[in-house]
Amino acid sequence: MSVPTTAAGARAGAKEWLGLAVLLLPTTLLFLAMTVLFLATPQIAADLGPSSGQLLWINDIYGLVMAGLLVAMGTVGDRLGRRKILLFGAAAFGLASVAAAFAPDAGWLIVARAVMGVGAAAVMPSTLSLISNMFQDERQRGTAIGLWAASISVGVAIGPLVGGLLLESFWWGAALLIGVPVMALVLVAAPLLVPEYRAPQAGSLDLPSVLLSMASLLPIVYGIKEFAKHGLNGTAIATAAVGLLFSVLFVRRQLKLANPLLDVRLFANRTFSGALGVFLFSAIALGGVYLLFTQYLQLVAGQSPLESGLWILPAALGLVAVSMLAPKIARKVRPAYVVGGGTLFSVAGYLVLTQVEASGLTLLIIGFYLLYPGIAPTMALATGLVIGSAPPEKAGAASAVNSTASDLGVSLGIAILGSIGAAIYRSEMPADVPAAAADTLPGALAAAEDLPPAQASALVEQARDAFAEGLNIAAGGAALLAALAAVLAITLLRRVPPTGEPAPADDAREDELLQV
Repeated sequence: MSVPTTAAGARAGAKEWLGLAVLLLPTTLLFLAMTVLFLATPQIAADLGPSSGQLLWINDIYGLVMAGLLVAMGTVGDRLGRRKILLFGAAAFGLASVAAAFAPDAGWLIVARAVMGVGAAAVMPSTLSLISNMFQDERQRGTAIGLWAASISVGVAIGPLVGGLLLESFWWGAALLIGVPVMALVLVAAPLLVPEYRAPQAGSLDLPSVLLSMASLLPIVYGIKEFAKHGLNGTAIATAAVGLLFSVLFVRRQLKLANPLLDVRLFANRTFSGALGVFLFSAIALGGVYLLFTQYLQLVAGQSPLESGLWILPAALGLVAVSMLAPKIARKVRPAYVVGGGTLFSVAGYLVLTQVEASGLTLLIIGFYLLYPGIAPTMALATGLVIGSAPPEKAGAASAVNSTASDLGVSLGIAILGSIGAAIYRSEMPADVPAAAADTLPGALAAAEDLPPAQASALVEQARDAFAEGLNIAAGGAALLAALAAVLAITLLRRVPPTGEPAPADDAREDELLQV
């Protein structure tokens, strides 16, 4: 049964706001964990010697597992108690962080990052659903959800800076250990400040649906990686086809279940599907280019981790500032135009990155300073649009889908655009260079240390030029995705009124259909 903190419509007090602070800490941490390793990638490559494929999996397995299990964990939380699942996730994340920080090889690190993703999947939907339960007053709930969305922006923004500060003084594992004290605080404070909540009529967890969702996602991503590495071969086609087949089976099963793992009928609402689509495409574009951008700063431009973090800091501050400003603008301007306008700034930034050369740090910074704050309106407004467009009794499912879209987007961006960048790098490298140099830029820099000065200089120049070319192509793909997101925002969200105005009749009819 549910255990609400306040009566319906009652205003929350100091205890609820302190509880909110406890819930915002892991939310910030989980998104920080998606980007904190970007700056550590060169050190991990030098220390553990992963292949290019392993290097990508180290960065994106966390987000993929997190995205694949979010909806399932949300259902488990409804059945067993959302605070219980929050505490389980906090413990799993903290322990896996320790295992990852002291990983002896790339395989161990990948497994530990996957377990971190399991913990994150348990924590993420619990935070948003508990916030919705703790704050019964509509205005307070809106403020709380806005702060929750802003905490995501903060996590994404400060990840590289925190990583840079830690890497300046410690080894790469220190960037992973920051999650341990945060999750320890959650384990102590949440039972005191956050009430338990169990949905009164929660459906049972459908294990086949969980397995189908994972079987849909992972083969598609693997097929994309295989295509980027070896071209359109049989393995790439077969694995992607298997993933698509399981996707069809997953959707069909959800339509037949009385209590589906994911209520796909929610997508019939134009606002719901439009906001998710904008969020997904924007996150895909940012995820892959962000990884290549941070690697360029260190491996091509020769910046230290701390210097790289400081280069990112102004853009990060801009992202947070725009995230705070966007909801205020949306009170007077339709969200479609706020989100679409910001996304067009991102498009301009990605296009600048298509012109970056191995000696083009100025263009790199200009492009990033345009694209990074440009995604802020989407991050700030999409969550409210998704939750607000769903019927109240389906708000939990909507919050899980919203979290899935953001996490899956960043992970797919790393997988798709990161793989494209790696494939272009390999295609641009001469055939007579050492195998490690032909595979990754860190491999080329390591191989150059064993060569005579003239040959080493030539190899490094070739490798940096090849990496810049990979960044150019990946940024072009990101520009297309961001442009598509802008089109979706302006077309599918154009009927959404400014915040506080009543929803148009068309959306009201869509909500009625969703409840049938």
